[in-house]
Amino acid sequence: MRWSYNLERSEAVATWLFAVAALVMAMVVVGGATRLTGSGLSITEWRPVTGALPPLSDQAWIAEFQKYQRIPQYEFVNRGMTLAAFKSIYWWEWAHRLLGRLVGVVFALPFVVFLVTRTIPRRMIWRCAVILLLGAAQGAVGWWMVASGLADRVSVAPERLATHLGLALIIFCACVWNGLEAWWGKARLGYGLPGGWRAFGLVLAAFVLVQSLLGALVAGNAAGLVYNDWPLMNGQVFPRDYAAAGQGLWRTLLHSQAAVQFNHRIGAYLLFFVAWVFAASAQRARLPGPVRALAWMFALAVTAQAVLGIATLMSLVPLSLGLAHQIGAVLVLTVAVALAWRIRRPA
Repeated sequence: MRWSYNLERSEAVATWLFAVAALVMAMVVVGGATRLTGSGLSITEWRPVTGALPPLSDQAWIAEFQKYQRIPQYEFVNRGMTLAAFKSIYWWEWAHRLLGRLVGVVFALPFVVFLVTRTIPRRMIWRCAVILLLGAAQGAVGWWMVASGLADRVSVAPERLATHLGLALIIFCACVWNGLEAWWGKARLGYGLPGGWRAFGLVLAAFVLVQSLLGALVAGNAAGLVYNDWPLMNGQVFPRDYAAAGQGLWRTLLHSQAAVQFNHRIGAYLLFFVAWVFAASAQRARLPGPVRALAWMFALAVTAQAVLGIATLMSLVPLSLGLAHQIGAVLVLTVAVALAWRIRRPA
């Protein structure tokens, strides 16, 4: 059988995209561990090629440690750190960057093979090219984020952390969506549900993405280490120091610990409510079985994530729960994307 760009679908392409999505998810998790362990600034240079190798001698390790000792995080947070302790944080950041390189290779090489052998559906070529460009941009965004913590701060800028995570999640969603389409084929005109349902499915997925970005601002401001009671915040419904004196709206929304945690809580409440209303509405409207099943799965996933978030907050964000909460966010986003995709293909 002669394969060509006129393929309707390709299980090989779908498997490749799902594998890339899994690697992106792993990178998000390792990135979360890097943040929770305070390891993100341990590598102070951006070397896309030569940086793939870790220090291979005692002298190289000492040189890397001396570079780290010149930044504010060492001076004000980790002063007196031993070389052995430095190595422990260095390996987290090195693993995160190595995963980024691996994602690039695992995406780019099979993409070239599929193009040369003409075994990728034509409609997916430009989409995969865009994903490849986003992946390349992600490396630059990652360094832009790290650079914010090398001069005047002891951690990276929260808004840059949110940008870095947001771009990773967009790449993840694109891989999942196109993987589903490569496996099952493109949507057929007239087979989807009415436009309102299709639009709302996309809105749900976008809502989850925004809520994840609000969570990144919480992480970037270490706001999970304050206001550790629930459902109140330090005994208050609305925190009095939501906006610190002299802060404008932009700085409040991005840098106030009270503001970012309150916003993340409100986002969680709204998402919980909308998820259950959507599931009940899908059931009442007797939407196709797979759509209803995904709607209920989404509501349950949001509920589990909310409970996990409360437990993480009230226990002062231990590494295990912090990572579980980050994994949960990616899983909720996966179900949301699958639901939005399935609504367009109920037949």
